Amino acid sequence: MGAQMVKEVASKTSDVAGDGTTTATVLAQAIVREGMKAIAAGMNPMDLKRGIDKAVTATVEQLRTLSKPCTDDKAIAQVGTISANADEAIGEIIASAMKKVGKEGVITVEEGKGLDNELDVVEGMQFDRGYISPYFLNNQQNMTAELESPLILLYDKKISGIRDLLPVLESVAKASKPLLIVAEDVEGEALATLVVNTIRGIVKVAAVKAPGFGDRRKAMLQDIAILTGGQVISEEVGLSLEKTTLADLGTARKVVVGKENTTLIDGAGKADEIKGRVDQIRRQIEEATSDYDKEKLQERVAKLAGGVAVIKVGAATEIEMKEKKARVEDALHATRAAVEEGVVAGGGVALIRALQAIKYLKGSNSDQDVGISIALRAMEEPMRQIVANAGEEPSVILNKILENSGNYGYNAATGEYGDMVAMGILDPTKVTRYALQNAASVAALLITTECMVAELPKKEAGGMGGMGGGMGGMGGMGGMDGMM
Repeated sequence: MGAQMVKEVASKTSDVAGDGTTTATVLAQAIVREGMKAIAAGMNPMDLKRGIDKAVTATVEQLRTLSKPCTDDKAIAQVGTISANADEAIGEIIASAMKKVGKEGVITVEEGKGLDNELDVVEGMQFDRGYISPYFLNNQQNMTAELESPLILLYDKKISGIRDLLPVLESVAKASKPLLIVAEDVEGEALATLVVNTIRGIVKVAAVKAPGFGDRRKAMLQDIAILTGGQVISEEVGLSLEKTTLADLGTARKVVVGKENTTLIDGAGKADEIKGRVDQIRRQIEEATSDYDKEKLQERVAKLAGGVAVIKVGAATEIEMKEKKARVEDALHATRAAVEEGVVAGGGVALIRALQAIKYLKGSNSDQDVGISIALRAMEEPMRQIVANAGEEPSVILNKILENSGNYGYNAATGEYGDMVAMGILDPTKVTRYALQNAASVAALLITTECMVAELPKKEAGGMGGMGGGMGGMGGMGGMDGMM
């Protein structure tokens, strides 16, 4: 059960920052280990927790002070390289993708057909609306609904009843194509029917709410229609849902629907029509008097004109492809985090410098002081682990780093000391911060908990019968994890 909670630390850090799973796990383990020793010595668990929290808060402030903006291509490539397990090719291709579509641009990762990585920039857009029902998901690993060459229905009202939608569904099913529905909302009987059809495999569907509100929603639906070569089904222009034909639907090479975003890749719209729409919106920006309206119009231009960068991962085998694709995705998340909050010296050096700056921090009592010491000792652990993995003595190298200042650290790959930033060993500040905060949160929960409740092990798991009760409890948690 303890392992399950530490797994949650890694998962949470990855979800928010996209990387830092190992750092978070190492930090959590160190805090729990030292915390349990202190509790066994008779110290108050709650005061230990308060001390740990105080140290973490002070460290986060120090990390923000140490952080440097990550704006140039070289720094972005270095962050991507480190996150992709020192694969420079991955770092370079991510930096190129960001240069082409902008640091806020949409970048997706796909499996390529050759041996080499490729970068394409295609017509596309991303908007901030996710799937209406999780039953539409077909990629459980990424928790997304992925539709290849789907037809796209754009409707400006709610869809509740199935009767009006049925003719479109039947036409799409006959065409053997997936369907993306973008509408004000899809609910009730219509949503239930779409879910049942998806589960039974009759037609692959995903439904999302249209982005924006009011007149802005209508304008954004029209943007999507022009991008995908479709038509917005609206009674205002004399079109009704029950009379919609396949000719009214748009299409794209691929659509990826996540929990919070929908990405349209390589829409079938005509280039001159897309350019005309962009020019029209730019004229509206010039005429707009409100800063808010200007900002929203500029967002629409960026979505229409920015395109989508597609990184196609090349590999010799299926297994290598999956592993490499996962590394590219991790590196992409890490570089986004670096652009967002900046970078600090890697290799565990940033945490060492942060703890040096707060080493005289005091709590309200002696037990809180011990909690602070536990957190500070744990912050040495990522560096100690890196050095130990390289086959060196952690204490010797740590002492040498403590004798110096700034970005001075140890490059475990080459066995050299020097400026970590100059050597291209960087960590995104956001990743380091979340790893520390999440590790401290779960570790503090573990050391302040006296008992845990787990499900009884399942009877059919006969092979586990000989194990102790504790293992049975863990088996129960494993079962719960499988259900989630």
